[in-house]
Formats: sequence, C-alpha cells, structure tokens
Amino acid sequence: MVTKINNIIEELKSLTLLEAAELVKQIEETFDVDASAASGAGMVVIPTSTENSSAPSAEEKTEFNVVLEEVPASKKISILKIVRSLTSLGLKEAKNLVESVPKTLKEATSKEDAEEMKSKLEEAGAKVSIN
Repeated sequence: MVTKINNIIEELKSLTLLEAAELVKQIEETFDVDASAASGAGMVVIPTSTENSSAPSAEEKTEFNVVLEEVPASKKISILKIVRSLTSLGLKEAKNLVESVPKTLKEATSKEDAEEMKSKLEEAGAKVSIN
C-alpha cells in the first residue's frame, strides 16, 4: 500500500498547475467535498452537503457598528467634543447626532477601533454599544 501512495505522490509532483487545478475540481465533484478550506495542519477537506449538519457554523464577525445609546444631559458637551473628534462631523451635525440617541456613530469598523471609540465615549459618560 505504501508503494501505491508513493507512486501517486510522484505522479502529483509531475502535474502542471492547470492539471492540478483540474484534479482538485474533479475530486471535489466526485467526493462532494470542498478543498478550499485550510488549517495550520495542512489541507482540510470539508463535505459540502448540509443534510447532516445539526448546528450552523458561526462565522467570526469582522465589522462592527458603534451605537451611541444614551447621553446624560450633564455630560453632553464633553461627549459632543469626542463625537466630533471621532467622526469629523461639523458642530451642528454632531449636536444633532448626540441629541437624537440611540444613533449609529460608526458603521463597519474593526473591533479594535470600535472598542477604542466605546472606551473614549464611556469615559466621558455616554452609554455605548457595539453590534
């Protein structure tokens, strides 16, 4: 059995890039798998049929929305200044945003940026959520 596997490996080494791509395509079709997923251990083959899957796989979220939930009246000016610095809005636009909470402050931002914005606003007294 080892010689059979070694022969297959030697054949694979001699394939051109186009031939290798065609081989992968045919393997995916024949065995109903998806060879495009990979891990640190090497290539992973995942069945593409979802008939037997009991729980959907959860994708890790990469984009976050920062929502200004609540602004105490006594902290409004300091929060307004921070909103202006974070969004580069004009004074009137920032004031309208702060006065019409809950309002989305930033959409589709990275987790690090969202956390940084949240901490700055919470330091000033605002209530902020990240979605």
